[in-house]
Amino acid sequence: MLAESLERFDREVPASASVLDVGGWAKPLTRADWVLDVMPYATRGLLGSDGDGPERFGEETWVERDICDRTPWPFEDDQFDFVVCSHVLEDIRDPLWVASELSRVAKAGYVEVPSRLEEQSRGLQGDWVGWGHHHWLIELEGDRFDFLFKPHIIHSREEFWFPHSFWTGLTEEQRVERLWWTGSFETREVLLFGPGELDEDLAGFVSRHMPDRPPPPRRGLRQRARALAGRS
Repeated sequence: MLAESLERFDREVPASASVLDVGGWAKPLTRADWVLDVMPYATRGLLGSDGDGPERFGEETWVERDICDRTPWPFEDDQFDFVVCSHVLEDIRDPLWVASELSRVAKAGYVEVPSRLEEQSRGLQGDWVGWGHHHWLIELEGDRFDFLFKPHIIHSREEFWFPHSFWTGLTEEQRVERLWWTGSFETREVLLFGPGELDEDLAGFVSRHMPDRPPPPRRGLRQRARALAGRS
């Protein structure tokens, strides 16, 4: 969770509020009263924790289950005053379902995901684009998260990604998308089926944010012939 957001959470969410952390296994929010995650309580905290205080949740308020199983979570409508879901939606198979349950079980909340500026940058983990375990490219449009399934072709063409030097120049705030919501928020999956639509979306995003990037080198006739021969 972004440090700036954690500070705002501490200021604005009263001590009396009931708080749920969804998907917080690797770095649970210590202020949460309940945690919902597919991983067991005893293995929590792989990456530490968010917050300085002691854990308010315990083993009895740690619910171990698949959050994407299309079964309503074991909580009542608006049971929680606040829910946090930080760096989870990009990892899972059904973020739209999870988002709908976030809105159902809580009156307000906070969602944080990697921005496309980060997810379309090369060299974060190795010689590929973005994080290897992430499934989605996510943009925040007003109060709506747009999810585009991250395609394998993103690694293949230079115009589809930002160089590592671009990513290192981003601020912590630019590397994420974050939404504070009350009542509910919207999501949609972006579906691109027309000829060239996906290429245009991927390359267009990069060119809008890095217009001075030189175009990729043109391949010679011999290279193009080899590529065509490999497809036959």
